[in-house]
Amino acid sequence: MGVEPITSPRLSAPHGFFTRHGGVSTGAYATLNCGYGSPEAPALIAQNRALIAAHIGVAPERLCTVTQTHSADVVTITAPEDFTAGTKADAMVTNAKGVALGVLTADCAPVLFQDAKAGVVGAAHAGWRGAFAGVLEATIEAMQALGVREITAIVGPCISQRNYEVGPEFFETFADENPDYTRFFAPAPQEKYFFNLPGFALYRLRQAGVEAEWTGHCTYGAPEDFYSYRYSQHNGLPSYGRLLSAITPT
Repeated sequence: MGVEPITSPRLSAPHGFFTRHGGVSTGAYATLNCGYGSPEAPALIAQNRALIAAHIGVAPERLCTVTQTHSADVVTITAPEDFTAGTKADAMVTNAKGVALGVLTADCAPVLFQDAKAGVVGAAHAGWRGAFAGVLEATIEAMQALGVREITAIVGPCISQRNYEVGPEFFETFADENPDYTRFFAPAPQEKYFFNLPGFALYRLRQAGVEAEWTGHCTYGAPEDFYSYRYSQHNGLPSYGRLLSAITPT
């Protein structure tokens, strides 16, 4: 059985929000773990990444991923030589054919962008910190610098509101920044809240003038299909894998 990506008909570029199925990892990482940050043999992770690269039609060495730091930093790649492995950032944009952009997640939101007419794509890792800091808007601005006009964005599998419980300090951070952000919180037991990460990401994208949708998949709620940091923590698992979402220009 091969890899099993979730795709969107709104993106014409080769892309996928890849599930945990179809790879070579075993045990807690079965089977398509793509994160070198997990304590698994790097050779197996490299094989998994190669499977994804082949699926979307690029060479394995042209599947670019950055060292993610929950920032609003964006890397622009106009030729394969522009990319340096280990670069710290949380988003990338490119118009270079044969280059794929990949982001790693395990509850945070992967967001894939495309302007089909301009031949420009983007990929962003949007946890709450990155989305709050403006990584989505920064990705849009970097794409606009490459000449885009009409961007479509798809938010991939991430933790849903009903499974994302946060404390009052978290709520206050958002409320202090913008009272309108309180719409993304629902009451939870013991004076806590449930935070709507995909809803917040969609709001930020749409406020920036981008057409955006969420695939509707919750990483926490479907551990058989997705890796989830919170699920692993709540269920005493020793570690967790990382999902990879990727896109390449047509």
